[in-house]
Amino acid sequence: MKRRRFLTLTAAALAIPRGARASSWQGTALGADVSITLTGRGSQDALAGVRQTLARIEGLFSLYTPSALTQLNTQGTLPAPPADFTALCQIISRVHALTGGRFDPTVQPLWTALATGTDPRAARALIGWDRVTLSPDRITLAPHQALTFNGIAQGFATDIITAELAAAGFTHALINIGEYRALGGPWHIGIDDPAAGQIAQLALTGQAVATSSPAAIMAGNTPHILSPAGHPPLWSTASVTAPSAALADALSTAFCLMDRAAITQTLAQLPGTEARLVDMDGNLSRA
Repeated sequence: MKRRRFLTLTAAALAIPRGARASSWQGTALGADVSITLTGRGSQDALAGVRQTLARIEGLFSLYTPSALTQLNTQGTLPAPPADFTALCQIISRVHALTGGRFDPTVQPLWTALATGTDPRAARALIGWDRVTLSPDRITLAPHQALTFNGIAQGFATDIITAELAAAGFTHALINIGEYRALGGPWHIGIDDPAAGQIAQLALTGQAVATSSPAAIMAGNTPHILSPAGHPPLWSTASVTAPSAALADALSTAFCLMDRAAITQTLAQLPGTEARLVDMDGNLSRA
């Protein structure tokens, strides 16, 4: 489930309240380019705190450096999981159920097999979030399973940092840790499809948005958003606006693999959440 985001910040997004001073920071975290723009006194101190928070989150979820996730993947078990690790697993369990299993982080061995050109059949047999054992004392994978949290961890980090900035008194900020979430607004975000180009613009106020495009990256000859059941993607792009970035990310991934009726049924259970879908011919619709 490695993904490139197709979201662009329009020029209007940089507008700030009259008389306010903006501070910005750009860097990398969790394998993504990240940026934060906020206004208000104490912005520089707050941005320093953001970097500390990101370092802590990378220590939990990074696939690229030693972390709690790499420990779990290597050893098959994680004793005494940190509270944030357990919280993210609970979000995953919820979205896995809401999407009929389409969102499933246990596809990591399948991604590796496809990317390296090895026979994917054995890796596909390992898929199943329902085979991961979760408890407050220990998280345990089924034999030979491995997880990728990738985009949802970026969304989770976005949510944590948004909450920290709000608690510090900031009311106008745009947080991008691989996914966008707004404090205040409106912040104007363009949504791009890899084939059709920019297909929509939205004004983001107090919400998050995530966009997934299966063909943006290929695992060998296969679009990188992988169906646990082996089905091809149904949409060229799925973009989801939701109250949290973690939820938006997970849904945008899963919706690429779901028909419109299933997407509509899922959204009916999630007030304040909506989807923009681009079909394989480049046509945009909303759900």
